[in-house]
Amino acid sequence: MQSQIQAGLEGVVASASSICFVDGREGRLLYQGYDIHDLAEHCTFEEVVYLLWHGDLPSRPQLEALRRELGAARALPPAVQGLLSGLPRTANPMDVLRTVVSALALYDADLEDRSREGNLRKAARLVAQFPTIVAAYHRMRQGQAPVAPQAEAGHAADLLRMLFGREPDPEHARAMDVALILHADHELNASTFAARVTAATLSDIYAAVTSAIGTLKGPLHGGANAAVMELLQEMGTLDRVEPVVLEKLARKEKIPGFGHRVYRTEDPRVRHLRPLSQRLGEKAGDLRWFQMTRKMEEVVMRERHLFANVDLYSASAYAAMGITPDLFPAIFAVSRISGWTAHILEQYADNRLIRPRAEYIGPRRREFIPLDRR
Repeated sequence: MQSQIQAGLEGVVASASSICFVDGREGRLLYQGYDIHDLAEHCTFEEVVYLLWHGDLPSRPQLEALRRELGAARALPPAVQGLLSGLPRTANPMDVLRTVVSALALYDADLEDRSREGNLRKAARLVAQFPTIVAAYHRMRQGQAPVAPQAEAGHAADLLRMLFGREPDPEHARAMDVALILHADHELNASTFAARVTAATLSDIYAAVTSAIGTLKGPLHGGANAAVMELLQEMGTLDRVEPVVLEKLARKEKIPGFGHRVYRTEDPRVRHLRPLSQRLGEKAGDLRWFQMTRKMEEVVMRERHLFANVDLYSASAYAAMGITPDLFPAIFAVSRISGWTAHILEQYADNRLIRPRAEYIGPRRREFIPLDRR
């Protein structure tokens, strides 16, 4: 009997997980049972990291302990800092992140410690060091010296401080905090699935995260918000939005930032990113990107009834903070490392090798022809 093929594994349930629930019909997103709206409005990214790893929101002492642990781990080992400084200045930031994370494994004394406690320590180092890697490389490629991390600073605020070399505006720091929360996890998306497949072989956490980074790099996953910004820059002005979008739709081209494999209504994260983009644009004194994005949303909804997803407004929000489009996927990774590590920990705790089958469509039997007769 021929098995049924689900292209792209759409709708296939591949694991049981308590970490994240995506309700595509109702447009809900839950982390460990908590609604994303409550978390985005009331929490910090560090609280969400703790929640994803441990299943509960932290008490104040637990939160302070995690903040101290992350702050103490942000600096890169000197050898890895040297590797980073020697990489090409024209490299894709995601390629740099993937390379440096792989190298970090060589300098982690806990690499072979497979206990939950050992893996939690490694997870904390990864979450802590992602912003340092991204910010340091960005400054190096601009001919500027990296900015050392501040152990006592908040995670989002220190990312911005290391990127731009100055204390961030409090509104920018809070906006980044919210963006990191919104992108922290999203169930078995492509990069998370890649991480779990690698972890299921009992490879180490750095190998699993490296797999995830390589997957997130793809333009159909982590690169989508950069594609939104590139489209906005291509259009240039508000009056060109509608004709350009209509032309692309007529050619049956995909408009980045719209539609989702799971959601059948608006992505719940848009509720926070839309006003965030507007406020940040107003603060910067330039609402052009927000207004163009809003117009895109109106046209695509009218013409195709496609809802916005998380990528649409994150593009203009990041741009309003001065972040360049080629850094958008790496900023995504700075957030998603929290979810990746949570899923890796969960995979290790109840592991089974992930080994699906393929539906063979080649010939069943061919006559072998010796070399001198071919």
